[in-house]
Amino acid sequence: MRRHLIIGRMGDKDKLAIPQASDEVASALPLVAGKLLKHGVGRALADLKVLGLAPSEIGVDLLVVAAHVHAADTRIARKTESQDGWTREIRLVVPVSDPDRWRQAAPVLKRALDFLSGDKWELGFRARPKGFEMLVKKPKLAVVPFDTVNLFSGGLDSLIGAIDTLKAGGAPLLVSHAGEGAVSKSQEFCFDGLKDAYPKSQFDRLRVWMSFQGNLLGAAGKEDSTRGRSFLFFSLGIAAGTSLGRSFTLKVPENGLIALNVPLDPLRLGALSTRTTHPFYMARWNELLGLLGIPGQVDNPYWDKTKGEMVAACPDKALLKKLAPLSLSCSSPSKGRWKKGGSAQGHCGYCVPCLIRRAALRGIDTTRYGIADLKAQPLDTGQAEGRQVRSFQLAIARLAKRPGLAAALIHKPGPLFDDPARQPALGAVYLRGMQEAGRLLAGVRTVAL
Repeated sequence: MRRHLIIGRMGDKDKLAIPQASDEVASALPLVAGKLLKHGVGRALADLKVLGLAPSEIGVDLLVVAAHVHAADTRIARKTESQDGWTREIRLVVPVSDPDRWRQAAPVLKRALDFLSGDKWELGFRARPKGFEMLVKKPKLAVVPFDTVNLFSGGLDSLIGAIDTLKAGGAPLLVSHAGEGAVSKSQEFCFDGLKDAYPKSQFDRLRVWMSFQGNLLGAAGKEDSTRGRSFLFFSLGIAAGTSLGRSFTLKVPENGLIALNVPLDPLRLGALSTRTTHPFYMARWNELLGLLGIPGQVDNPYWDKTKGEMVAACPDKALLKKLAPLSLSCSSPSKGRWKKGGSAQGHCGYCVPCLIRRAALRGIDTTRYGIADLKAQPLDTGQAEGRQVRSFQLAIARLAKRPGLAAALIHKPGPLFDDPARQPALGAVYLRGMQEAGRLLAGVRTVAL
């Protein structure tokens, strides 16, 4: 186990000494090449400029902080760098435009990151070095054409969120993080389909690629769990939102079942449960924005809807049916592509997100799945497909016997004290979501072979 310190550096002249503990492994994160910000941040600013937009300096800070978080999350291996095979200890020292404001916000940021990734984070901030005090110029457009910002992952929920916004006459800026190939393709296919369907709308997109060379942090290795990726995703959306020049809402479309992400069994509570849109995490973001003086908020408009309810309520069902097969829901798209007969978009058909997707689209689903028919033959619980389905079946059966458990189980993934009035609705959406999946899995056989 090793504690890691990552120090952001802006240029060759940025040599400010940073105190280091004797048991810390220090690494520099180079942030600029010449005068341009690296790791996709400079490209994001350039793409915003093409749209006539420019984020605030605090918005740029957020992208720089996100680069540190994403570098640490993807380049510090949990297996070798932690005592328990999961929890890493990471300290960041980030150059920002307003260190005092960021220091005030640091405790909230730490709570958000600790909860999101399951690691122990420490955050330090210092002033940007001379020559980098201002990183953006004011936009040229007198009138900004966008009235909201939507996260656009390429998944089914984000597709529905975009359709709902466009059908209501909105002009959203769709913000994406370009991940691996299948994810990027889904974002592109869905965006092109929306453009064809709404040619008169002024909506557009910002897509950012952020990755790091494998040896960035020396022998710290590589980590594939990427539990901190949503911090990058949210940061992109908020930074874009500060470009609008007014109060804004960052819409984060996610069905209530996945947002809560109640573990199917006790073993899933830690490493196998993501917290990307959990209410506690969302609340910390809104607290953070207030402390940073950013006039925005994050909101999941579907927190009390199951995925099937989102599909049923979509105001343009013909378009949704057409574009849904182009969206991507699978937790591990690569495994779906490698399986014989699998989807070109990488749906395995048996992971938790795939099962929730299949349940939501019953009757209109034309997606190709690695396992096309869950009922064709018994699923082996000694294999991944059988284990996933069996876990779902056991959780569904438990709730069927004791529906009142839903009100207690929703508290397992994380605290829900920020909005007590929502707790009954959260319990209800969890129960309905599991029942929705139960209808899909009725008659599916799982056996130990």
